[in-house]
Amino acid sequence: MAILNKIRQRSLFLILVIAMALFSFVLADLFKNTDGFNSKSQNVIATIDGKDIDRADFQLKVENAQRQFGGSLTATQAMNRVWDQEVNDAVMNAQYDALGLTVERDQMRDLLRLGLASFEEFKNEDGIYDENKLNEFIANLKAISPETAILGGSPINYEAWTNYENNMAVTGKQQTYFNMVKAGLLGTLAEGELDYKLENNKVDFRYVRIPYTSIADSTITVTKSDITNYINKNKSQYEVDESRDIRFVQFKEEASLEDETNIQNDLKSLLEDKEEYVEASKSTETVIGFKNTTDDEGFLAANSAVKLFDDYMFKANLPVEHADSIWNLNKGELYGPYKNNNMFMISKVIDVKQIADSVKVRHILIPFAGAVQAAPDVVKTEAEAKVTADSILAVIKSNRSKFQDLLTLSSDLVSNQNDGEIEFAYTAGMAPEFKAFSFDNKVRDIDVVRTDFGYHIIEILSQGEKQKAIKVGNLARAIEASDETVDRVFNETSKFEIAVADRDFTEVASESDYTVMPVSAVKALDEAIPGLGSQRNIVRWAYEDGVKVGDVKRFNIPGGYAIVQLTAINAKGLMSTEKASVTALPAIRKEKKAELIKAQISGATLEDIATNQSQTVQIALAVTMKAPTVSGAGSEPKIVGTAFGLTEGAISKPIGGNTGVFVVQLTKLTPAAELPNYQAAANRIGTAKATTVDVALLNALKEAAKIEDNRATFY
Repeated sequence: MAILNKIRQRSLFLILVIAMALFSFVLADLFKNTDGFNSKSQNVIATIDGKDIDRADFQLKVENAQRQFGGSLTATQAMNRVWDQEVNDAVMNAQYDALGLTVERDQMRDLLRLGLASFEEFKNEDGIYDENKLNEFIANLKAISPETAILGGSPINYEAWTNYENNMAVTGKQQTYFNMVKAGLLGTLAEGELDYKLENNKVDFRYVRIPYTSIADSTITVTKSDITNYINKNKSQYEVDESRDIRFVQFKEEASLEDETNIQNDLKSLLEDKEEYVEASKSTETVIGFKNTTDDEGFLAANSAVKLFDDYMFKANLPVEHADSIWNLNKGELYGPYKNNNMFMISKVIDVKQIADSVKVRHILIPFAGAVQAAPDVVKTEAEAKVTADSILAVIKSNRSKFQDLLTLSSDLVSNQNDGEIEFAYTAGMAPEFKAFSFDNKVRDIDVVRTDFGYHIIEILSQGEKQKAIKVGNLARAIEASDETVDRVFNETSKFEIAVADRDFTEVASESDYTVMPVSAVKALDEAIPGLGSQRNIVRWAYEDGVKVGDVKRFNIPGGYAIVQLTAINAKGLMSTEKASVTALPAIRKEKKAELIKAQISGATLEDIATNQSQTVQIALAVTMKAPTVSGAGSEPKIVGTAFGLTEGAISKPIGGNTGVFVVQLTKLTPAAELPNYQAAANRIGTAKATTVDVALLNALKEAAKIEDNRATFY
C-alpha cells in the first residue's frame, strides 16, 4: 500500500518520464530514417528538372497501362512504359514552354480532321468530312455527360473526348517542334560534295598484311596496370551504372521417373472395366472403362485433365510425333500413354467420317439485344429477331434472287461487302452452330441458324473435297511432381540453404552436382533473372540496405525454389579491371602485337617485306572511303584512309589495322567526276538527318535532363 501511495503522489512525474521516453524513441527513429521528416520522399516517385512526379498519380497510370494491355504486361513492364512517357513528356513540355509553343483552334481543327476524317459519324450525305457534324457530336457529348455516345463502334464520354483532344494537342506541339528542328538540318552543298566524293573517289593499292594471329596470345603479357591504363584511356566504353552480381541454384519441383510411371499406371487403370464395391448398395458393381464406354464425354469429364473436344479433326491437327499412330486407328481403338504438352495421354478414336475441308456460304445476320457484337441501338428481342429471320427465309426460299436485296437487313457489314459470302476451312474458329450447319448439310440447303451473334439465314453455296476426319477423345493427366517429390525437393533446398550459410557456395553445390548459375550486372530496376524469368523480389533483395556480399536467401519461385547469393556490389563509375578484362584484354593484346610486328618489319619494297614476314603481296581495287572493305582483309577504315593520303607509288609506314599490321603502296587514285552541282547529294543528307532527328533529339534531351529516379524504392 505504501508503494501505491508513493506512485499516486508522483503520478505527474511518472507520466512526464514515460512521455519523454516515448518521444525520444520517435526521435531516434526519425533520425535513423531522415525521410520521416519529409513526407515528400514517400510521395514522389521521381524529380525531373525540378518537377516532382507524384507517386499516387504514377501508380494510377501504371494500373491503367496494365488494364489497357489486358494483363499481358507485368507491373515492372507497365511501370517502365509509363516512366518512359513521363520522362518524354517532362523534357518535351520544358521545350514547348521555353519556346512558347501552343496549339491554336485552327491547328487543332486540322489535327482532328486528319484523325477523324474516316469516321462515318462526321461525314455528310456525300460522304465528305463535315466539321459541323463534329461540333454537333462534341456538343451532344457535353450535354449528356457522363453518359456515352458511340464513335467508331465504341462508347466514348465527354471526359474521354477531352483526353483525346489533349493528346492531339500534344501531338500537334510535337510535330511543330520537330519540324522546326528539321528545318535547320538541311544538307549543305559542301556536305553534299563531301558525301559524293567519299562515295565515288576510289583507290587501288597493293598491300602486305601481317595478321595478329601470327603471334600467339600466350606470348603476350598483359598486367593489371595495362588494363587500368586502357580503361582510363577509353572511359566512355567502361562507364557503368550501379549493379549487383548474384549466383543461384535452382531446385525444381519436377515429376520424377517414379512419378511419371505412377501417372501412366493410373491412366492405364482406367482403360478396362472393373468391379467395385459400392457402400451405398452393399453390392459390387461394374465400372465401365475408357475402352468400352459409350459416354466418352461423361467419362472424360470425370476422369481426364482435358474435356472432350467434340469435333472432328484432320491428320494435320494431331500431335506431329504421334499423328501416324493415332490416324491409323480404327473406331474404338486406343493409343498411348504418350507425352504431349506436359501431359500423359491415351487417345481413343470415337468416330471416323468424311468431311469437306472447306465451305462457301452466304448469310444474313439478324441480331437481338444482348447478342455478341450487337450494336447498342439494336432493340429487337430474341423472339422478334427469330420472327424476322423466319420471314426473310420464307421470301428467299420462294425466290433465291431476293437474297442480295435483303442483305440491307444484315448486321454483318464485313460479309455484306462481299454479297454476304463467307468462305472458311473446317478448322476455322467459327460459331459451332454456324459451322455445323455449313458442313453437315448439302449444297443449296438454306435455313435459319441461331448463334450467340443472333439469327443467321445461311445458304450453302459450295463445299470442298471430302476427306477422312476423326473425332478423338484424350484421357489425360498432367505430369506433376507427387507430394513425396515436392517434400524431397523442399528438404534438399533446406539442406543446401543451411550448408552455404557458413561454407563456399560453389563447393557445396558441386558436392551434390547442383548447377550454379552466375548473373552479372543486375540493375536496380531489372525484373528478369536469366534462367528464372520475372523475379523482381530477388532484385529488390539484392539492393536492400544491410544485404552484404556473401549473403544468401531462399526464394519461392514458380515450380520450386532458388537459393540466391549476392556476390558483388558494383558502384557507379568505371568498371573494375576484372570485369573490363573481357573486352580490354583482346584490345590490349592487339596493341602489343602491333608494336611487336612493326618492330620486326624491314625491307624497301612490299616484296621484301612480304618475304621477310612469310606473307604475300595482295591487291585491293576501287575501294572508297564510304565502303572501306579491303579484299582479303575485311573492313579496314584506317588502312583505306592511309591509302587515300599517299601519292601514287608511295609506300606507307606500318599501320595497325583491325586484323593485322599493314604496309600499303598506292597504285592509282581515281577522283570522282565533278558534278554541275551537289544539290541532290545535299538533299539526301538532309533526308537522312531528318529521318533520325526525332529519336536522337529526344534521347539528347533526356540525357541532358537532371533526373532523380526513386522508382526502385517503390517497385
